[in-house]
Amino acid sequence: CFSCRLYCEEAKDPKRRSCQTVLAEALDIVVRSFAPILPHLAEEVFQYIPYKKDSEGVFRTGWINASSAWKKPGIEEAIEGACAMRDSFLGSISGKNALEYEVIIVIEPGLLFELMEALQAEETSSVSQLNEIMMASQTTLLSELPKETPSDANIIKGTFLINLEGGDICEQSSYKVIARPIAKAKCPRCRRYTAESSSTPCPRCSQVLAGKGST
Repeated sequence: CFSCRLYCEEAKDPKRRSCQTVLAEALDIVVRSFAPILPHLAEEVFQYIPYKKDSEGVFRTGWINASSAWKKPGIEEAIEGACAMRDSFLGSISGKNALEYEVIIVIEPGLLFELMEALQAEETSSVSQLNEIMMASQTTLLSELPKETPSDANIIKGTFLINLEGGDICEQSSYKVIARPIAKAKCPRCRRYTAESSSTPCPRCSQVLAGKGST
């Protein structure tokens, strides 16, 4: 989530900077969108944006001009697929704190699995984009059920329709989601259950506090 990236990551970490970039782009588009009907409010907001170097105002700097770099094939489908799995996960824990759980996502090899790998390259992660979307403390992405899965495990099954290239690529993919209470302690800094002890930060936060994060 945005708040976790902004608060927990090191100031110059690419994850934090990319979050700031997205927020800045979103604000610019929103302000220009309502400028024709709320001109005074739009102008005031525009003048208070700290990173704007020009002072010509919102009406003299053109209409919305989003970069084509934002339109990456497959990203929308990847996010929508991950959100569908998140809904399955949250529905399975009945309003409980999602951070108290780890999530196991099982997808057979195919296009959906590849899209999820774009959000999480590692098999298990607590800091990936996929885990941020899932809102859990840890997410594991597998192509088959773990052998140690209990016979009475609550396995949520679902399907997701992938539609790429204007319908030229369509694939109905199935997935399984398993939510398990996480065994680790709550990190006193990021509040995720990824620490070995409740009195010490998790590995990610320890690196940031020691100034050893990404730059």
